[in-house]
Amino acid sequence: MQFTTLEEKKQLLYTYLAFMLNGILALSIGSLLPFIRETRGLNYAFAGLLVSLHSVGNLFSSFASGTLSVFIGRKRSILLFNACYALSYVLIIFSRSNYMLAAAYLMTGLARGASSNFGNYTINNLAPGKAGVLNGLHAMFSIGAFSFPIILTILTRTDADKWVYACYFIVAMGLLSWLLYFLIPDPEALEKGSRKRGKKSGENGWGFFREPIFYLCTFTLFFYLCAEQGVIGWLITYFEDTGLLSAALSQLMASVLWVMMLSGRLTAAWLSEKVRKERLLLLMAVGFVGFFFWLLLCRNTVLIVIGIMGFGYSMAGIYPTTVSFCGGLIQKYSMAWSFILTTASFGSILMPMIIGRIAERAGIAYGMSSIVVVVLIDLALIFSLNIYMRKREQGELQCHSVNK
Repeated sequence: MQFTTLEEKKQLLYTYLAFMLNGILALSIGSLLPFIRETRGLNYAFAGLLVSLHSVGNLFSSFASGTLSVFIGRKRSILLFNACYALSYVLIIFSRSNYMLAAAYLMTGLARGASSNFGNYTINNLAPGKAGVLNGLHAMFSIGAFSFPIILTILTRTDADKWVYACYFIVAMGLLSWLLYFLIPDPEALEKGSRKRGKKSGENGWGFFREPIFYLCTFTLFFYLCAEQGVIGWLITYFEDTGLLSAALSQLMASVLWVMMLSGRLTAAWLSEKVRKERLLLLMAVGFVGFFFWLLLCRNTVLIVIGIMGFGYSMAGIYPTTVSFCGGLIQKYSMAWSFILTTASFGSILMPMIIGRIAERAGIAYGMSSIVVVVLIDLALIFSLNIYMRKREQGELQCHSVNK
């Protein structure tokens, strides 16, 4: 994919770098939760509520940041929401109130949702429908995500109370993230230049509600985010509280998961240029389900590590590859992505709360096992997406043949 202007190249570079920092900031939510829970004496239900509040903020800003950009511009919108990252961790460090802690987790979600909206929308506009470029964006997220648990392990190796220093580090990364968004060329100006060069701009209509691909992609992402946020939000707590792994090794497993997600996204970016993306998506989905069962059933440390590696590698490309299927829809309708992202984000709100409730009543092992349902539904939806894409392609070929 060729980016012809300096502004396009800057937008690609700064968006990629900001998404990497978003990975550091986003993974801190799950990695710091055991420390916060122990320090503040929180129960499972309230901890699950915190993760869900993060997802509520994510949901709200996924839609609101896109809508607000219509009135104040996309750049001002992301700068407003992204400032919540640094401020939220200041609250976590200095506040002793559970209400303020809840507000802080809500704010982390506000920043994350806006960053996700901005990053996916921007890259899709630069390279519509290109799974490789979108997988590259999410690979940058993975680089940031696997880095934070390593940093946290180094800081807390001799003294668990030093987790507070990791919060100071997050404040610094939040400020750096805001600076990167400040430096990104104004997307509105870039879109005006694109229109002058003959590229189509988005419409403000609601025609995407009549497109089957909208619903298939949206609900595939919904159940994927159920599984992703459920695993990422509770994985460390699950390993520690069941005694399957030590606290230090549990944190390391979070990094292993994201290293494999990085590898998977880079592999998906490479394969998307060589293999039909619907086949690639189906292959990843089968591995995603298979390795999750493996992960739940294993009790041996070596097998657990293999399960985490396989699960992370398989799941890595599902989100960006699914987004690439609706690339044309997002480019055609300016509001389509906000609706897709907002609806899909409900999954990341509901699942951590459900896991927390089940864990409080029956134990964390049963809470994690509840994710089985959503991964199976997601696999069924990906099968349906494959069937739809094949039928649509056959229909287009028949129409082309008739026109000839």
